[in-house]
Amino acid sequence: MRPEVLPFFDDDSSTWTYLVWDAATSRAAIIDPVLDFDEKSGNTALDSAQRLLAAVRERQLQVDWILETHAHADHLSAGHWLRDQLPGARLAIGEGIREVQKTFRPIFNLGQHFPVDGSQFDQLFADGERFGIGGLKAQVIATPGHTNDSVSYLIGDAVFVGDTLFMPDGGSARCDFPGGSAGRLYASIRRLFELPDETRVFVCHDYSPGGREAACETTVAAQREANIHVGGGRSEAEFVQMREARDATLPMPRLILPAVQVNIRAGALPEPEDNGVRYLKLPVDQFPGVPR
Repeated sequence: MRPEVLPFFDDDSSTWTYLVWDAATSRAAIIDPVLDFDEKSGNTALDSAQRLLAAVRERQLQVDWILETHAHADHLSAGHWLRDQLPGARLAIGEGIREVQKTFRPIFNLGQHFPVDGSQFDQLFADGERFGIGGLKAQVIATPGHTNDSVSYLIGDAVFVGDTLFMPDGGSARCDFPGGSAGRLYASIRRLFELPDETRVFVCHDYSPGGREAACETTVAAQREANIHVGGGRSEAEFVQMREARDATLPMPRLILPAVQVNIRAGALPEPEDNGVRYLKLPVDQFPGVPR
């Protein structure tokens, strides 16, 4: 089964969002949608989400699922807003989101009123869980390592890997966030490498190494053979040493503090305070030693 895949690229965060559908039934899913956010002004915008919505309506698709590969640290999710615009759509993420919520609730002092059971989402997927998009068969593959809640979605002949892999010349994502683990990421990648060679791999980010055009699609065979961090039979010990050394030099993502606060809420902004204004928190001096 070969789903139709339409990618959308957000230049500001180098994020790929996907509209995926079954041509026979016009049933669809959206993967990793972006809510535009300007950190200087605190303003949000819906340009990226509106482009997605226009593509859905132009093709007369029925969106059944809005799928998050994890609680992103580099962009805010438009999943909450899109669910309101798309009757019948269910917002889903891996069940590891509970651990991410437990980690960040005290960091942002969200209090006991903030539930850490994943109830902000409509569906929490377990490893190996299966679902459908029209006539397309889909399966959840837990791929933790970048984060505790990272999952990949195998839909027909295509796998959407979130930040578990970048394009072969981009390597892999960092593992130094709370709950991250280079060893777990290596094991997750090896699981993906067991998929058939021709399986199409769609990544969540591309930073255009060497100045090339942004790209989003490769194959399992290409990743297994040529990924600069983990391809060519690189051992776990070699990967972990490389990944941990590299992560120690990286600054925090530009939008991590606003993004995580929103994304653990399934893309919902905090409730307005008594003056009608919504606020995001900025913890002060809570991350000593992080490179600038």
